[in-house]
Amino acid sequence: MYAILDIETTGGKYNEEGITEIAIYKFDGHQVLDKFISLVNPEREIQPFVVNLTGINNNMLKSAPKFYEVAKRIVEITEDCIIVAHNAQFDYRILRTEFKRLGFGFKRKTLCTVELSKQLIPDQPSYSLGKLTRALGIPVSDRHRANGDAMATVKLFKMLLSKDLDKHIIKDNIKTEIIKRLNDNHRVIIDKLPSITGVYYIHDENGEIIYIGKSKNIKHRINQHFTNNSTKSKKLQLLAKSVTYEATGSELVALLKESEEIKRNKPLYNRALRRTIFTHALYHFIDENGYINLKIDKTNTKEKPVTTFSNMQSAKSFMFKVVEHYGLCQKLTGLYSTKSNCFNYTIKSCNGACLNEESPEDYNKRVHELISKNSYENKNMVIIDQGRDIDEKSVIYIENGVFKGLGFYDLNHQINTIEVLESIITPMENNRDTQHIIQSYLRRNKKVKTISLNSI
Repeated sequence: MYAILDIETTGGKYNEEGITEIAIYKFDGHQVLDKFISLVNPEREIQPFVVNLTGINNNMLKSAPKFYEVAKRIVEITEDCIIVAHNAQFDYRILRTEFKRLGFGFKRKTLCTVELSKQLIPDQPSYSLGKLTRALGIPVSDRHRANGDAMATVKLFKMLLSKDLDKHIIKDNIKTEIIKRLNDNHRVIIDKLPSITGVYYIHDENGEIIYIGKSKNIKHRINQHFTNNSTKSKKLQLLAKSVTYEATGSELVALLKESEEIKRNKPLYNRALRRTIFTHALYHFIDENGYINLKIDKTNTKEKPVTTFSNMQSAKSFMFKVVEHYGLCQKLTGLYSTKSNCFNYTIKSCNGACLNEESPEDYNKRVHELISKNSYENKNMVIIDQGRDIDEKSVIYIENGVFKGLGFYDLNHQINTIEVLESIITPMENNRDTQHIIQSYLRRNKKVKTISLNSI
């Protein structure tokens, strides 16, 4: 659990500042559960430059509660939480100083979104909250006021959690939580999970991730893990002490994050998914008559496939559909072994490429359409899919045929330059698994929106 906060102060000498405004959002990594926002009477004058910056003046604070009047609420909302702030060292020091004046020892773990941003979003021209959120397309209202800045930090932190593919943030947090509730049984864990699409992480008693999976219904999938009688499930049940998750909205995003994070974290019980997830591929070659031939074969590293398949059955099913859709020859697609014409020629649904009656130019034009539709080689494009919320979309970025990464963007913020797109993207590895995941997802989901980068 996190307490994401922002504090405005009077300014002045070090450790003599007073709080003028505070905003705290209790955040579970997915949604805000509680909030506290208040002006505070600092019982001292505000520096003129601070008045100009925040708009908060001495008259506004005369009737505001003093710090000792809000101290109990601050303790309650931050209890058992990690404090998160943009430049956390400053906000945490101010809070501890105020509590020290009351004779109370206030102590919490902290996370700084400036430091996290430098690690997870490198090479930004500035890491000030205003400039960073603007670069990332995060909307900010009431800049330099506690509530506006705290809400912007919530949105920034949510993005940082998504970009943390090594899961350092989540593992550190879960270690603390497991110690406090080591006796939780599996039913309690399941009851706390949502029925949403995303990636889930099963942790042992040390907070280490022992299994990563994806599901369109996380609660249902974890229930299966905890009730199944297979050998692997029984081992997971014995070691599992907590389950965390990351909402994705999009199944494609969940598949890509699952693949990447398994390779990075190497969980104990994900050995099967470390292997290649496809077995067959579609290849093409030109025969002696100039026709492009298509063939399904087992995958190999020497040839570059048009697209890949999880098994032979799905590959053949795909081929039968495209032969019909594009009017292709069964013989030249490997579906009908013959030395003369294919079967479709006899029922007049093949134009005679098998007998050289249709010109190679006309036939190959349709084959090129098929290849272009099912391969993103050399393409610059983005795939737009569902987001985690109704006002959000996910985006998968492909540059020159290479998968670069994925991210989320607010529908109120337009991606109008490549620079903006790159800033919201979490960089990820391009490999044969990611190519297979993207291509097979696009085959199964015809309504998914793809946009050429030439239009951005």
